[in-house]
Amino acid sequence: QMEDPIQLKEEGNKYFQANDYEKALQSYTQALKLNKDKALQAVLYRNRAACFLKKEEYAKAASDASRAIDINTSDIKALYRRSQALEKLGKLDQAFKDAQKCATIEPRNKNFQETLRRLGANIQEKVNAGGAVLDSQGRVQKMFEILLDENSEKEKREKAANNLIVLGREEAGAERIFQNNGVNLLLQLIETKNPELILAAVRTLSGMCTGHKARATAILHYLGIDSICTWMSVDNEEISLAVCNLLQTITDCLLGQGKEEHHGKEEAVVLDTKKDLKMITMRLLDMLVSKSVSGQGRDRALNLLNKNIPRKDLKDHDNSRTIFVIDNGLKKILKVVGQIPEMPDCLPLTENTQLTASVLLNKLYDDLRCDPERDNYRIICEEYIKSKIDPQDMDKTLHAVQIVSGVLQGPFDLGNKLLGMKGVMEMMVALCGSEREIDQLVAVEALIHASTKLSRATFIISNGVNLLKEIYKKTKNEKIKIRALVGLCKLGSAGGTDYGLRQFAEGSTEKLARQCRKWLCNTTIDARTRKWAVEGMSYLTLDADVKDDFVEDEPALKAMFDLAKACLLFFDKTILYSVASTLVNCTNSYDTKELVPELVQLAKFSKQHVPEEHPKDKKDFVVKRVKRLLKAGVVSALACMVKADSAILTDQSKELIARVFLALCEDPKDRGTIVAQGGGKALIPLALEGTDVGKIKASHALAKIAAISNPDIAFPGERVYEVVRPLVSLLNTERDGLQNYEALLGLTNFSGRSDKLRLKIVKEKALPDIENYMFENHDQLRQAATECMCNLVVNKEVQERFVADGNDRLKLVVLLCGEDDEKVQVAAAGALAMLTAAQKKLCSKMTQVTTQWLEILQRLCLHDNMEVQHRGLVIAFNLISADKELAKTLVESELLEILTYIGKQEDHPKKQHIINVARDCLTSCMDYGLIKPFSQA
Repeated sequence: QMEDPIQLKEEGNKYFQANDYEKALQSYTQALKLNKDKALQAVLYRNRAACFLKKEEYAKAASDASRAIDINTSDIKALYRRSQALEKLGKLDQAFKDAQKCATIEPRNKNFQETLRRLGANIQEKVNAGGAVLDSQGRVQKMFEILLDENSEKEKREKAANNLIVLGREEAGAERIFQNNGVNLLLQLIETKNPELILAAVRTLSGMCTGHKARATAILHYLGIDSICTWMSVDNEEISLAVCNLLQTITDCLLGQGKEEHHGKEEAVVLDTKKDLKMITMRLLDMLVSKSVSGQGRDRALNLLNKNIPRKDLKDHDNSRTIFVIDNGLKKILKVVGQIPEMPDCLPLTENTQLTASVLLNKLYDDLRCDPERDNYRIICEEYIKSKIDPQDMDKTLHAVQIVSGVLQGPFDLGNKLLGMKGVMEMMVALCGSEREIDQLVAVEALIHASTKLSRATFIISNGVNLLKEIYKKTKNEKIKIRALVGLCKLGSAGGTDYGLRQFAEGSTEKLARQCRKWLCNTTIDARTRKWAVEGMSYLTLDADVKDDFVEDEPALKAMFDLAKACLLFFDKTILYSVASTLVNCTNSYDTKELVPELVQLAKFSKQHVPEEHPKDKKDFVVKRVKRLLKAGVVSALACMVKADSAILTDQSKELIARVFLALCEDPKDRGTIVAQGGGKALIPLALEGTDVGKIKASHALAKIAAISNPDIAFPGERVYEVVRPLVSLLNTERDGLQNYEALLGLTNFSGRSDKLRLKIVKEKALPDIENYMFENHDQLRQAATECMCNLVVNKEVQERFVADGNDRLKLVVLLCGEDDEKVQVAAAGALAMLTAAQKKLCSKMTQVTTQWLEILQRLCLHDNMEVQHRGLVIAFNLISADKELAKTLVESELLEILTYIGKQEDHPKKQHIINVARDCLTSCMDYGLIKPFSQA
């Protein structure tokens, strides 16, 4: 009887697929008795629940699914199976809760959505049949009466509001409200100016619009786009967001997105949505420059434009909406970018408004298809900036500089062209020398963004460095001081031909770093200013002493992580890049050139300066810094950064984050912590998108995790299949030996889990690469590749490749069984044992691939390692069982003597499995009549 719970699970899966549910139940039950691993236990209970469902034993199915859920509360398969069982048991409300949780985890799954709709309708039908509520029309009317009555009890109003929202999300309920004057009544709720009632009304309207183009269009026209935008403009974050979601839902319907439902004749009412879409776009653009719109409202308008205007896929040739916005609204977006919060005429803004506007500029620019379109964009920007430059009006000129600074944070190439406009750079430098703090603040920030290009940095070094030094030393305004420091650090790293600048930026790095850390921890300073302290640290941590002090300062570290996590709200790519750069410096995960000792000696002999490694950049210090970062919660910060919008998570930032993850994964003891904090999930998109270097680094980090972790825990659900491709990408001669080795270990681990994973590895075309490494001279690579193949040969498709004519796969495995390396022998003999057991053709083929086959088999059967010996005897048994002639060949060789010697041994607990196989071989030979029973005397 099988004693391996994983094999029993696989056996159960095969029975289940063959519709033999009774045998599948037996296999899963036996596996549960033998298993101690919690994760596998959950899978077994879940699988057994599926069997009980098929056998219509619903109470048992619900019980087993509950046991799986107790181990893993997010086990979506177990939740869905329990929902199915509970529905059959008539417990509709409990079934609905489970289905709801499934839909929350996977909102796009149509099965879950359909189940929710069906259960909702059944529950409603059951309630109505029991007469517990009024008729549909009366029910809706009653809710509105309670809500509109100021004297209603608070609890009743809250319950009515929630019921209305739920009803609006159901198709039948939404139509009921719509047909019973509901939109007008909802409008009355909004006009009460009671925040709770407004939220209930707006959320109900969102539910009514979802997936129904005709109803969404009717609601848009009834409410009016002006009214909707006015509600979105209020200075109440919750209401503003709810109205934004309503307008997004309407837009999705007009664009034909969302649910694909057909509503018969009603759909014919909507003939053309382009006019409505243009109307919405124009109104959103008007909101950008209106003083009556709150900062929250302006952000919502920018977010809606960001989400709906640029194409989602550049393969779609229609970018007419982008062109429309550029022609009708680019100047309005530039006006937002050019706002200066400290000036009295500034529009209401939040900390994110201008950065969100810069992101929109970038998305629009990237969405253009040809040079004439880009030239038009540039000309509009240049004309607008020129209209703001006025030597007689410094405030107006200041707006021009702020616009250029904002564009540099969006479409950078365009920003550089704008910097080339006559007088723009000179204007920035001149403003640095102004006595007004606001002039200094705007100019310094603009110079920082401009200095990214070395050609611009050279101009600033020549003309503005002394001004920046003076500003840093004299100003008492922290906002200006921090920006001046970052500017000097940045210029020092960009070229630094000026000796005084180098002395300033390098000679005082520890002092400057302490100041940056103070700024980081000072929560009284606004986040937008504190993020400059992070950028300062990204330059200062190039110094080994600074990085060591920084990771010991836990409050400063956590403050930086908090800013990194807030990047999703700030929409600021500078924070992302600066945090990632700082962490790369602290973990020493940047590329370093290895110094050749001979060349170092030659350089010293010729009296040339040879840079020496700083003592705090040696491995022991780096390891300590990594441990401190992990303790401070670096993984959760990185996981948040990976979720950021592609407009701010650039390929360069992705590469830096991947480098950091790889450094964090170095110690196997830390990998469990990294997985627990979401590192495994965060690495998958980094391994699939970004720069080539970044993808390799992320794939290597995934390989380190996959090599030693339980895949069901590290990459739960379907996510595990996404990891296979990055691992296979490391099986390349251009990658180094360690990357090859750890990728093979990861694939070995995966291929031992399930046949579906084995099939995925085969589909990713990994077999030829794995076979190549089985020829490798490097012992560890050859061993890892052979172990991987040992797991893969369980798959039928792999077996068929061994059976096919014209290949040396079987020969390679047979020869590897004769290797001196025991670990290689164990793996190769295991593979050969499984192949000869599964495919009889391979038994005869084995005797033809090499003349050494018999000698190798005899050596296996006499091996000192019992694991190798057992596998050798199994191979012999497979050959004997396959064919009488093969059995005769073995009997006529010295193998008979070996089998007899082992078979005659006394029973022994540790060796019994070996003795039994030898006796089975002899019994088969007796059955053929090739040998006679030996005497017991």
